[in-house]
Amino acid sequence: MTNPRQLAFIALRDVHKGAYADVALDRVLQKVNLPDNDRRLVTELIYGSVRRQRTLDTLIDQFAKKKSHQQPQDLRTILHLGFYQLRYQERIPASAAVNTTVQLAKENGFSGLTGFVNGLLRQYLRRAGGAGGAGEENIPSYLYTDPLQLPENPVERLGILHSFPDWIIQVWLEQLDFEETEQLCEWMNQSPTIDLRINPLRTSIEEVEAALQSVGILVKRIPHLPQALRFIGNTGSIQKLPGFKEGWWTIQDSSAQLVSHLLDPQPGEVIIDVCAAPGGKTTHIAELMADKGKIWACDRTSSRLRKLQENSQRLNLQSIQMYTGDSRQFNQFQNTADRVLLDAPCSGLGTMHRHADARWRQTPESVRELSVLQKELLTHTSTFVKPGGVLVYATCTLHPAENEEVISAFLAESPDWQIESPAGFELPEFVCSTPQGWFKVWPHEQDMDGFFIVRLRKTNNSE
Repeated sequence: MTNPRQLAFIALRDVHKGAYADVALDRVLQKVNLPDNDRRLVTELIYGSVRRQRTLDTLIDQFAKKKSHQQPQDLRTILHLGFYQLRYQERIPASAAVNTTVQLAKENGFSGLTGFVNGLLRQYLRRAGGAGGAGEENIPSYLYTDPLQLPENPVERLGILHSFPDWIIQVWLEQLDFEETEQLCEWMNQSPTIDLRINPLRTSIEEVEAALQSVGILVKRIPHLPQALRFIGNTGSIQKLPGFKEGWWTIQDSSAQLVSHLLDPQPGEVIIDVCAAPGGKTTHIAELMADKGKIWACDRTSSRLRKLQENSQRLNLQSIQMYTGDSRQFNQFQNTADRVLLDAPCSGLGTMHRHADARWRQTPESVRELSVLQKELLTHTSTFVKPGGVLVYATCTLHPAENEEVISAFLAESPDWQIESPAGFELPEFVCSTPQGWFKVWPHEQDMDGFFIVRLRKTNNSE
């Protein structure tokens, strides 16, 4: 079976049963050999339908007699696919979107409801085109009226239009104005870009640019990040690109690259990365230290550490040693590290464009639980740092409960620690250091993942 829409339907059925979107996608793509454009369509339909779920449900609520949650789950999934194509896929003609969705209903046990599916989608098209008649091809924008009805309440309005739960919109509106929150929502709904980090111990940025150009792959540099390149356009299989097997580069978002620069590790030091897997920042630290010194890479999941091992072997790095276990239980590292990186487990609200289903998996409760874990990790792993040493706390979330509040609570209890502005690395101007001294990367302003980073120093007189 190689019908992209049927494959997307099968994967989405798995997602609604609890599978992660990327795992469900991999599962269906592994079973078939699809041409690239069909693979891209399957990927787009799955991630798009998951991402836009709230908006698509609202359309079902508005156009059908039964609300979306009262529809049979498989039928709801089929309608999501139809509405997603009509609303968000400009390259797919409206008639193709309607006909293929009707076909999906027929082939998946809803042949008695094909009239209902056809009618619902055509009603949407009629509403979009005013008096445009039955299902014209894509309507010119000046004739288009949005069929989606939105409430006045700003939280619900943004939540329904951009498909986020209200609580996430609320968290952003507490930090940004309405317009900026909307820009952030739009940014989070884009397809993610892919950045790479060159390995300066094996190659140069010029050499990687030339190697990629020789096979027709375009990249651009990212200001202030000396090892970063961003892919422009499609890359095909990453592992097959020149320089990957040779360990010339690895994939890492530019925001994540900032973190190790702020840590500013030096050759010969002892560094502990307390939540290391899958190892993007650990290998970056090794590169910045010229692979001289010792890095303890700790993580509680040995399978995730294996990924780090593979990566450090490919990049030909020798200074990393793995340590499996929960960093909150380690006592052997007290006062041993020149620098500690705590890249804390977090809700990932800064990287939701990469994880289509993250917005539906996280809840205010899960954020509360994470902030407790983050505080415990910070309190315990700060004891690993020698007097005079540095700890960098980083997350890829934009939730104050996991960021500012964690640091404020720690500093209130730890008189021998203070926030320090980074020396040695010229920070990009956009990394707005706040008056308190922590750094926030806002995706809609910087066009990279949302991050929070703070650099702390332990005073010399602490014992």
